[in-house]
Amino acid sequence: MMKTIGFYFMLLLLATFLNSCGIGTALVTNHNQNATEVHLSGNNFKVIDQVSGSSEASYVLAIGGIKKRQLYHNAYSAMMKKANLLDASKAIINVTTEEHFSGFAPSLSKEL
Repeated sequence: MMKTIGFYFMLLLLATFLNSCGIGTALVTNHNQNATEVHLSGNNFKVIDQVSGSSEASYVLAIGGIKKRQLYHNAYSAMMKKANLLDASKAIINVTTEEHFSGFAPSLSKEL
């Protein structure tokens, strides 16, 4: 019995030390709500580039930082600025939102 408890304790200890200090999630959405149509049967589109944007907030004792909606808005705005959509007919498709929490209590960091 004691040997089994020691084994599980060592397994838990090993899992704790080999685990990262962050949690991540991803959400794939299409925010392109305009009337852009791309018919894949014809050669009427071209993939130009991949763009990304990020935003970060820090929390101490769960206080501080900005709300999730504003964090997302800041990251999305940075991505749209990099996309440079003003000079031609372009569209942003397949937007993926990744969220990552990291740090040790009581100080945490959230990145979008």
